[in-house]
Amino acid sequence: MATIQEQWERFYRWGPFGLLALATLLALPIREQVMSAAEQRAAAPLLVTALALQIVHAGGKIPGPVYFWPRTVLSFVLSWLNPFFCVYAVLGYFDAAHYLTRRWALAGAFITAVTMAGAQSGGLPPDGLAQAAVFAGLLALNAGLIAIFGRLTDREAERTRVQAETIAELERANARLEQAMAENAGLQAQLLVQAREAGVSDERRRLAAEIHDTIAQGLAGIITQLQAAQDSEHVRRATALARTSLREARRSVRDLAPTHLEHDALPEALKKITEGRARLTVTGTAEPLHDELEAALLRIAQEALANAARHAHADRVGVTLSYMDDEVTLDVRDDGRGFTGSTGGFGLTAMRERAERVAGTLTIESEPGRGTAVSARVPLIRHA
Repeated sequence: MATIQEQWERFYRWGPFGLLALATLLALPIREQVMSAAEQRAAAPLLVTALALQIVHAGGKIPGPVYFWPRTVLSFVLSWLNPFFCVYAVLGYFDAAHYLTRRWALAGAFITAVTMAGAQSGGLPPDGLAQAAVFAGLLALNAGLIAIFGRLTDREAERTRVQAETIAELERANARLEQAMAENAGLQAQLLVQAREAGVSDERRRLAAEIHDTIAQGLAGIITQLQAAQDSEHVRRATALARTSLREARRSVRDLAPTHLEHDALPEALKKITEGRARLTVTGTAEPLHDELEAALLRIAQEALANAARHAHADRVGVTLSYMDDEVTLDVRDDGRGFTGSTGGFGLTAMRERAERVAGTLTIESEPGRGTAVSARVPLIRHA
C-alpha cells in the first residue's frame, strides 16, 4: 500500500496532465464567446507547450524550479485568454512548497492567487471599477487561503520532522540494543571458554600428577629393580619394555597440552604442522587468541589433516585460517574420495566436541569422490 508521500509524488507527476485536460475540455465550449480568433490561435501553441513541459517533467529530466516557473507563466497566460484554464493554474497552490524554497514558494503561491482571482472576477486586466473591486476581494480571499494552507503545511512539516526524529531515535536505540546484545553474546562466550579453561586446566594438572605419581613412578621403580637383577634375557626384555612404557607415559603428560603453541601463535603453529602436507592461507588481521581457542583450532586442524592422510587419499589439501570482526574460522578442504553423510568416526565426533566446548560450531561436508570440507567457527576472544 502506497504511503501518503508516495501518493503526493504521483500527483505532482501525473496530476497536471489531468487538470490540463479538464481545463481544456471546460474552455472549448466557450472559446468563441471569450476569445477572439487571434487569441484562439495563440492558445493552441501554448497548450502544446504546456503539454510538452508536463511530459518532460514526468520523465524527471528537469529541476523543480525550471518546471514550476514556466508552468506558472503558461497557466497565467492561458487563464488570461480563457478563465477556465485556472483549473490548470490551481496547481501552484499544491506544489509551490514542493519545488521551491520557502521565500520563492510564497511568491509562486501569490502569482497563483492573482491568476485565480483574475479568472474568477471575469478576466485580467479588470474592466472597470466594479470588476477591480471584485478582483481585489477575490485576491484577498485567495491570499487568505494561501496563509491557511501555508500554516497547515508548516504543521505537517513539523509533524513529519518530529516523526523522522522519533524514527531516527528508535533506530539509534535499536542499534544500541543490538550492539549490547552482541557484546553480551561475546561476553557469554568468553565466560564459557574461561569456565571450561579452568575446569580443563584442573583436570590436566590432576591427570598429569596422577600419571606422574602412579604409572611413571611405578615404571621407574620397575626399571631400577630390573637393572639390579639383570641376569637373564627375559629381565633385559622386561627392562626395555618398561623403558618404552615410561617414555610413553611421559609423552602422554607432555601431550596434555599442544606443544606447538608453547612458543608460537596459532598461524605459526599451523604453518609447522601443514608444512609438506597442505597449503596454508591466513586471511584477515591475525591476533593472539584465548589459549583454549587456539588449542581447539590446532587440534581440529591436526585431526582433519590426519583424516585426509589416512582415509581420504587426497592429492591436495588446503587449510584456511580467517580472522573476522567477531569470529575466527578454520577450513580444511581436500580433494580425496570423501564419504557419505552417515559415515563418521571418533575423530569427527572429537573435532565437533572440541569446537562446541569453546562455544563454537563445526560443519563437515563430503560426497563420495568429491572430497571433504571441515569448517570450524569459534568466537574471537582475544588473549587476556
